[in-house]
Amino acid sequence: MRKKGRIFDVINYTFLTLIGCLMVFPILHVLAKSFSSTHAINGGKVTLFPIDWTITNYQVILGDSSIWRAFLVSLFITVVGTLINLILTASLAYPLSRSEYSIRKAVLIFILITMIFHAPLIPNYMIIKNLHMIDSLWVLIIPSAISAYNLFIMRSFFTALPRELIDSAQIDGAGEVRTMVSVILPLSKPVMATMGLFYAVSHWNSYSSALYFINSRALYPLQLRLREIVLSNDLGQAGSLLENANEVSPAGVQMAVIIVSVIPIIIVYPFLQKYFIKGMLLGSIK
Repeated sequence: MRKKGRIFDVINYTFLTLIGCLMVFPILHVLAKSFSSTHAINGGKVTLFPIDWTITNYQVILGDSSIWRAFLVSLFITVVGTLINLILTASLAYPLSRSEYSIRKAVLIFILITMIFHAPLIPNYMIIKNLHMIDSLWVLIIPSAISAYNLFIMRSFFTALPRELIDSAQIDGAGEVRTMVSVILPLSKPVMATMGLFYAVSHWNSYSSALYFINSRALYPLQLRLREIVLSNDLGQAGSLLENANEVSPAGVQMAVIIVSVIPIIIVYPFLQKYFIKGMLLGSIK
């Protein structure tokens, strides 16, 4: 059994290492291209390491005000949207975790239906239009304020908390809001961090809602601006710089924008990793 166990470990680690390399390779390739010269990129010489090292691609995008504006728009949507997501999701998950809430099963069924059947695009567009949210940043936040999947995870965590803690708080005179704020939420850091990361990544990476509902280019989030650059080589102010800078490659600029767009999530993740791992184990041990 020990020999079989060691063989399994070797195969398992080898397989996971290969999968990890396959996931890391595209990121390293994009990073290498963003620091490579036009000649190296056009010649197909770049793989995992930069060729003819240059930072001109980053100088171009950092000098483009439209990219900075899109970055700030995405930052606003991610920060404000995630705060709203967590507040509303926790506010709904807490009463649904309480057994004395008589209609909680009916509410859970209605929420489950929204996970199975999604509203078509045209009715969804008409509703948002009637709410006067077209061409507004709130259209990227309010319609996705609560994720049914994240709601069920948070409700499961609240349900697993000891009932005695809630009873003790109520005996001390705390109301429902005070109990939730002072007792439940401090114990819910793992699930809050996990859901916060899920919501933040979703907001940061989202571009379809902006594509459908945002008309003003001044309100474009970073991912929609990135889509323009990648699909149509629409470099904006960077494009005017490229006409006079032969050492700058449109492909290199595209890769640099991709790297810039993923940096915020990469920076935030290490601070939430401890809670994120705990949150991912929710329900795995009973």
